[in-house]
Amino acid sequence: MRNKRALAALASVALTGLLVSGCGNSDDSSGSGPVSLTVWTGFTGGDAPGYDEIVSDFNAAHPDIKVTMTKMSWDTIQQKLPSAWVTGQGPDIAAPSSDPNAIAQYVKTNSVLEITNTGTGDDKVNTDQLAAELVKEFTYNGKLYAVPANYATLSLYYNKKLVSKPPTTVAELQDQAAKLTTGGNYGLVLADNNTIQMWPILQWLSGGDIVDANNCSVVSTPAGIASLQPWVDLVKNKKISPVGLSGAEADSLFSAGKAAMEINGPWAAPSYQKAGVDFGLAAVPAGADGKPVTLGSTAPLAISAKTKHPQQAQEFLAYWTSKTAQLKFSKTTGFPPLRTDLGDDADLKADPTVSIFASQVSNARLYLPQVPNATKVDTDAYVPLIQTATRDGDVAGAAATAAKKINELTGCTQ
Repeated sequence: MRNKRALAALASVALTGLLVSGCGNSDDSSGSGPVSLTVWTGFTGGDAPGYDEIVSDFNAAHPDIKVTMTKMSWDTIQQKLPSAWVTGQGPDIAAPSSDPNAIAQYVKTNSVLEITNTGTGDDKVNTDQLAAELVKEFTYNGKLYAVPANYATLSLYYNKKLVSKPPTTVAELQDQAAKLTTGGNYGLVLADNNTIQMWPILQWLSGGDIVDANNCSVVSTPAGIASLQPWVDLVKNKKISPVGLSGAEADSLFSAGKAAMEINGPWAAPSYQKAGVDFGLAAVPAGADGKPVTLGSTAPLAISAKTKHPQQAQEFLAYWTSKTAQLKFSKTTGFPPLRTDLGDDADLKADPTVSIFASQVSNARLYLPQVPNATKVDTDAYVPLIQTATRDGDVAGAAATAAKKINELTGCTQ
């Protein structure tokens, strides 16, 4: 599910999917057959079977509704969906982006339906049993406009052939990253673009952040610069990672056995297993203050405001987030549960992959949650900050430029 991680070869498939899926808002109210609902998602990775299973199980349990899910690249969805939903020609339901903040633009254009089918019971969205930060992320002006399609924390993958014992502190992580960069191998591959961000974790571990509670930039403060400097030095001077890696490129290096460590989500495990990597999983090491922290990732699942079947669409979202569906999904994919009432499930606790990711849920932070223009803050300010700093080493200069851009985008006036 990694952000914008689809292969270029999927482009033609995606466009074909757009054509064959047609208008998801066609009216099946004639009673001649089951109501048809179309869904667009970008879930093309190793976790794809888990989403397919949800749809298949829903259809089997609801003979009066038939859901068809079309998978395509996130880029294609982000290109096609805004205008499709505005004109009523898009799918009934979609995961608009792997970036949870993207839902804000659809709320602004009145393109998404308010989810009112909430409460208790299997036929409703049990918001009281979903992780609170996920409900908050998709709530605007007191109204819920999406549900989490998944919830993932990032963990430390390490190659057992190169790493004898995974680090438990940020100091150990930095030391091992430098020492393991040898013989053509990289110690810790760090992607900075087209990816679920990992650099914020490095900042949090070292006492820094991106914005404050008022959405004003703090990357150029002394704490912000100090949190970036040691990591920039490791990349630029110690060569622990190539500069300017995309998420896919970082994954490829780990899959090829050329990287000792990588911070990634549960979606990566199947591809690494397929590549034959003998890897281990560990929690992200504790920060300089001794406290653990990692990044939590989710994708929104929302309903078109112009769907002709709002009741059935909300019923599908209720099933997607139900206890039954999510328990099965976690077992299939290795994702931690997005529901709080599954944390004590014995099977999930016994699963070595799920347990590592689930153990970090309470320490996870979302990236730029509900920060104004968060997507542009990432692409237009934060990514250039990391790329510029790791290339020329001038953290203060790059941070100053980024801070100005961030404040412009968020509307901060200091």
